[in-house]
Amino acid sequence: MAGLLHLHSTLLPSASLLRQRGGAQAVPRRRRACRVEAKIREIFMPALSSTMTEGKIVAWNAAEGDRLAKGDPVVVVESDKADMDVETFHDGFLAAVLVPAGESAPVGSAIALLAESEEEIPLARSQAANFSSSAAASPPAPQETVAQETSPAPPPPAPVAVSAPALPSPATQGGARVVASPYAKKLAKELSVDLFAVSGSGPGGRVVAKDVEAAAAAPKKAGPEPAARPDVPLGSTAPFTTMQGAVSKNMVESLAVPTFRVGYTITTDALDVLYKKIKAKGVTMTALLAKATAMALVQHPVVNSSCRDGQSFTYNSSINIAVAVAIDGGLITPVLQDADKLDIYSLSRKWKELVDKARAKQLQPQEYNSGTFTLSNLGMFGVDRFDAILPPGTGAIMAVGSSQPTVVGTKDGRIGIKSQMQVNVTADHRVIYGSDLAAFLQTLSKIIEDPKDLTF
Repeated sequence: MAGLLHLHSTLLPSASLLRQRGGAQAVPRRRRACRVEAKIREIFMPALSSTMTEGKIVAWNAAEGDRLAKGDPVVVVESDKADMDVETFHDGFLAAVLVPAGESAPVGSAIALLAESEEEIPLARSQAANFSSSAAASPPAPQETVAQETSPAPPPPAPVAVSAPALPSPATQGGARVVASPYAKKLAKELSVDLFAVSGSGPGGRVVAKDVEAAAAAPKKAGPEPAARPDVPLGSTAPFTTMQGAVSKNMVESLAVPTFRVGYTITTDALDVLYKKIKAKGVTMTALLAKATAMALVQHPVVNSSCRDGQSFTYNSSINIAVAVAIDGGLITPVLQDADKLDIYSLSRKWKELVDKARAKQLQPQEYNSGTFTLSNLGMFGVDRFDAILPPGTGAIMAVGSSQPTVVGTKDGRIGIKSQMQVNVTADHRVIYGSDLAAFLQTLSKIIEDPKDLTF
C-alpha cells in the first residue's frame, strides 16, 4: 500500500541449515534496504446524515499550502440539513483543493488532498491535475468518510505557486447566503449583529468570530439604513439548495407509502390555563404538545412504530418526538428524544436549544434524524386545520391547528363557548389502522383536557 514503509529484503538460509548442507563459509548478513514513499491522503466528502447523498462546500477554512493539525476544522459542508465543520484526521498540509467553495460533490468522493510534508505538496498537485480526468474515466466507489492514503503519482511537474489568501469580502454567497462559522453565527445572534453587514476575514470571505466582535464594537454610523436584501427577480429559475433537494426526495419517497388520515377535535381550555401559569418559567406550547403526545404514545406503541422494508415493522424502544421547523431555505425536524421521560421544564429548555441550533444550522445528525413520531404545528399562524405528509421511515405525523373559541352544546343541553383545536394524523396503513389512531387520539384528548399530569 502506498504511503507505508516498504521493506525490501532477500531471504537467506540460516547458518544451521548451511552447516547441515556442508557449507563451511559464513554468509555475510545483508542490510535490508528500506524506502519511504510520499504519503498523500485524500479528504473525502463525509456523510453527515443518513439521507445525505452529496454535500456542498460552503467554505474552506484553510488555503492551499496551509499547515493543518489533527482535529482542525478544514472545510464547512452544507448537508441536506445543516452546515457543519469537517475536521481533518491527520497532521499535514492542505496541498490541493479538488472541489472549490460553492460546488457540490457526492458522499465518499475526494474533495482535497493532504500532504504529509511541505516537500510533497508539488507531488500532490500533480495528482490533482490528473484527478478530474481519471475520476471521469472511473468514478470512485463509495468509501468511508475518513482520510485515506493514495498511491504516489509519477514525478511531479514544476511546482505550482501557493494561492494567495482571499481578501475580506461580504459574507454572502449565491446572492443572500451568509458564509460564517457556526460560532460566528451564534455570536452574531447574541450580540445582535447583522451578518449581511459584516465583511469576513476568513478563507473565501467567511465570517469568523473576530469579525462579529469587531462589528459589535464598532460605533453605529448615523445615516440611512443598509439597503434591504435584494429580492429574487420574478420569472427567474433557481436550483434547489441541498436541503430543498433532500426535502423533495423525501416527499417523493413518501408517495410510495399507503397512508390514511384521521381527524379529531380537542378542547384546550384547561391546557390554555396551564400554559398561562407556567409560561413565565420558560415552558412553550410546543413542549406541552410534545409531552402530551409522548404520554399518549406510551399507551399506544403501535402508533410509535415504523415500517422500513415493507415486510416487517419495529416497535421503537424510545419515544422521540420530531417537530417540524421552517428555517431559511427549507424545513427541518429537531427531535425531542425520550420526550415521555423528561419533565416539562427540561423538555422546554431542550426545545429552545434545538431551535437555536436549527436556525444556526448547527444540529447534529442524531438531533434531526432520530424521530419516531412527528408533530407539525401551524396553529400559531391561525391555520385551523391541514394535512401533513408522512416522513419516510416513520409511522405517523400529526398536524396541529390553532385553538379557537367555538360554540358547542354542553351535556345539559345548553350552548356554551369552548376553545378547541383540530388535529389530523397521517399514518402508514401497512402498520397502523383506523382503530389504532382513534384510540390514540382519545387518549391524547383526555391528557390535554385534563393536563395535570403534564407537569409531573
